[in-house]
Amino acid sequence: MRQTMKAFMVLYFLCCAFSIFVISTAIDTIVATQSIRNGETIVSSGGNFELGFFSPSNSNSCYIGIWYKKISTKTVVWVANRDTPLNPTSGALKLVDQGILVLKDGANNTIWSSNSSGSATNPIAQLLDTGNFIVKDGKENNAENILWQSFDHPADTFLPGMKYGFNLVTGLNLVLTSWKSADDPSRSDYTNQLDPNGLPQFLLRKGPTVVYRTGPWNGLHFTGMPNLQPNTIYTYEYVSNPEETYYTYQLINDSVVSRMVLTPDGKLQRFIWIDRTQSWSVYLTAQVDNCDRYASCGAYGSCNINNSPACECLTGFVPKFPHDWNGGDWLHGCVPKTPLDCGGGEGFLKHSGIKLPDTRNSLYNRSMDLIECKNMCLKNCNCTACASLDITGGGSGCILWFGELIDIREYTEYGQDIYIRMAASELAAYGSLKRKKQVRIIVISVLSCGMALLGLCLLIYVLKKKPKRKGNILYSPEGQKQDITEGSENDDLELPLFGFAIIASATDNFSVTNVLGKGGFGEVYKGILKEGQENKEIAVKRLSVYSRQGLHEFKNEVYSIAKLQHHNLVKLLGCCIQEEERMLIYEYMPNKSLDSFIFDPNRSILVDWSKRFHIINGIARGLLYLHQDSRLRIIHRDLKAGNILLDYEMNPKISDFGMARIFGGDQTEAKTSRVVGTHGYMPPEYAIDGIFSVKSDVYSFGVLVLEIVSGKRNRGFYHPDHNLNLLGHAWRLYKEDRHSELIDKSVNESCNPTEVLRSIHVGLLCVQQCPKYRPTMSTVVLMLSSETELPEPKEPGFLTGRYFSDVDSSPIMQEGYSTNGLTITLLDAR
Repeated sequence: MRQTMKAFMVLYFLCCAFSIFVISTAIDTIVATQSIRNGETIVSSGGNFELGFFSPSNSNSCYIGIWYKKISTKTVVWVANRDTPLNPTSGALKLVDQGILVLKDGANNTIWSSNSSGSATNPIAQLLDTGNFIVKDGKENNAENILWQSFDHPADTFLPGMKYGFNLVTGLNLVLTSWKSADDPSRSDYTNQLDPNGLPQFLLRKGPTVVYRTGPWNGLHFTGMPNLQPNTIYTYEYVSNPEETYYTYQLINDSVVSRMVLTPDGKLQRFIWIDRTQSWSVYLTAQVDNCDRYASCGAYGSCNINNSPACECLTGFVPKFPHDWNGGDWLHGCVPKTPLDCGGGEGFLKHSGIKLPDTRNSLYNRSMDLIECKNMCLKNCNCTACASLDITGGGSGCILWFGELIDIREYTEYGQDIYIRMAASELAAYGSLKRKKQVRIIVISVLSCGMALLGLCLLIYVLKKKPKRKGNILYSPEGQKQDITEGSENDDLELPLFGFAIIASATDNFSVTNVLGKGGFGEVYKGILKEGQENKEIAVKRLSVYSRQGLHEFKNEVYSIAKLQHHNLVKLLGCCIQEEERMLIYEYMPNKSLDSFIFDPNRSILVDWSKRFHIINGIARGLLYLHQDSRLRIIHRDLKAGNILLDYEMNPKISDFGMARIFGGDQTEAKTSRVVGTHGYMPPEYAIDGIFSVKSDVYSFGVLVLEIVSGKRNRGFYHPDHNLNLLGHAWRLYKEDRHSELIDKSVNESCNPTEVLRSIHVGLLCVQQCPKYRPTMSTVVLMLSSETELPEPKEPGFLTGRYFSDVDSSPIMQEGYSTNGLTITLLDAR
């Protein structure tokens, strides 16, 4: 009996020892047969991090998280179920056979899961010494196959070795989201993310509102973080290639503990653990002072924390609203003293020590030098500034800005040079004109005031004496004539010329209560025009003194549309030209523009599928008339939702012909160095090489069709599963036979599946990369109105909104990137 007891004790001891040995050798892993319950943890092999259940101070909720093991203050760096806490007495973290981590509550309900994209026959979950919790295939020949990792799904903490950015292949885009409070790890409104639009930069948001941005990487640091400098604590690196773009850092000394955190009060801070005080110390804060508040001085305003007041307009600009500006309200920003006149001798004024403006509406190229960059900017009427992409080694690369320059600040050191486009007259005033085309103005600027005035008078005299050929004559009701063309030899256009007093009276002296909208031309007013005993509603488009458009666009619109008559084109009733005033008078469209309906969550329900399909067909017929059936062949060049007006019966009417071009005879295409249009609607061949044709409008129509179907804008489209724009998303759904997922939810109940799928198919045919594959508008009208079999579409142009294209035929802006993965959109939205 004693021998039996001894044998039993020996066996029991050996079993216990074996169990302890197994546990000690597997302390950092979980296999499919194991789980972690409250009170149990796993620890990384080097003892740096621990994973298990925890409850924050002053909280009864329980979470699965990772925290530092070796420091006295429990500091959590990652939380799995941050928005779905557990009861502290229940719950278990398990690894199921497919390689998915699952967190169950006491009732066996799934609270959280890792949702691994792959599967494994022998999965293992392991906590690494970096703080990364991974799931991989445990097979010996596939040991490094990571199926899922916590580094791809951060909470509020950016740890060493983490790739903080986005991956264009997988569609992954990391986001830091702060805790709601020190005791509540659930997601707050503060997020920080590397924004992929234009030149990437980190944006800190509160909800949808940007509150801070780092600026883009300039080769040394982010332009808005000059305090990011080489140091003895960590090294850092910014990586950008066709597959991924990210920022990362590594600690120099393993004994140092440091982390980057988005705090509950919305600050991006780096902390260092100090052993002597047993506490965390703030090493760096991204937001330094009030000048780091996003757009604190508005457009073209610059913030300098050493000045009082801190905000001032950039050289060559004046406050948009002087009264507000002088009262300390700077958010409306500044406007140019002299509006740009494309081709009028503009140049650049250099500003040094600058945090570069918001780059979301920018393009960039790594191979250009600064001279090429400036020349490229001057070729595009909507380019407002340029700068070197990388400031190391004397500078290289090119950044181009389009539209207003926002969120600029000045630094005493570590800032960067930017070249802001200025009117020739402003450059002359500051002695900054350098290009050969402005030699005359340079000479004038260095002469005495008397000589300058004399030269200006001579120039004005020469311009006034410039001979004019017969052209388009406007006739007023009193029989007055006014020629508005430059060298046109076409037949006269008899168009009413309204007096300024008549239009001012019709619009109640241009009252703000009558403003219908605002675009690149200026403001549009509603008016009541008295015609005998009747009143007629009109829309008056008034050219703003600050408009980027000018007399060229005004004349172009008058001539393009004056003799066009079609049910789906807006009707031009007349115009007004008096001194500096230029106005166009249209028939009034009570339902305003299409974008005010389809992109508005509240109003989109007013446009059911039958109305949307009616609008699609109406736009198609209007374009067909312009391209083929009218007396002129007209290329619109700015077709977009904002330029489709809706009458009382929701009939679509194409408007805004300021950018249109007229083709004569058998002309089918043309090339221009003056690229015009709107982000997201321009086809690749036009945006890159300036080549336009009727197929340019077809491309824009295709974008518009997909927007009408989906209720989403092409530019600015966001999907959590990828970084594609709307075209790329629609193409992806088409290839996967998931067309129905593109449909706007507000028309789900009213939609005709056959019409919707045909519209999507036609839209994709219209946005194909190569113009020759796109159908003509006559074919489009036929395809929409019949049940003919449609050809298979090829891949669209501009699937994403990231970089310049590298089309082989383009002599400009070439990168070693895929054409369809990139975007050139050369104009700000009007």
